[in-house]
Amino acid sequence: MAKQAVDRTAAGIAIEELIVEIVATFFLLRAEGMRIGVVSSSGEGYWSVLRLLKLNGAQTVPQIARSRYVPRQSVQKLANEMLEDGVIELVNNPAHKRSKLLRLTPKGEAVFQQLSDRIAALTETLAEQGDAAQLQNAVAVVKHLHEQLREMLDR
Repeated sequence: MAKQAVDRTAAGIAIEELIVEIVATFFLLRAEGMRIGVVSSSGEGYWSVLRLLKLNGAQTVPQIARSRYVPRQSVQKLANEMLEDGVIELVNNPAHKRSKLLRLTPKGEAVFQQLSDRIAALTETLAEQGDAAQLQNAVAVVKHLHEQLREMLDR
């Protein structure tokens, strides 16, 4: 029997199990997101782009792609869908002549609120059997993992 290449620790095994559960849960959340309309039919985060624009203001497609660590083309495809839906608009970018900024429209503001309400209903349903302190601890653990991974990717 071959020796393992890495000596495993209890914490390392726990992180691996956490990652496996996060990934499995991501796919379930994406499927539920499609069902309630917060994820596009292609699996892209419709609501999350609206949220990004709501919180951070107008941004370019490349800026959104970089912040989400996804290919620019997938953001462009979603942006085209959102432009067609009338929830975002293109505006001139003073920093770049060709790369337009994406900005929420009034319809986009309203759709963002509707989708946020759907998410709130979903999370309240999921929280019915949860313990707030345990959930807050889970959030802290996942946020820490998120920060570590972002630092690794930014190097």
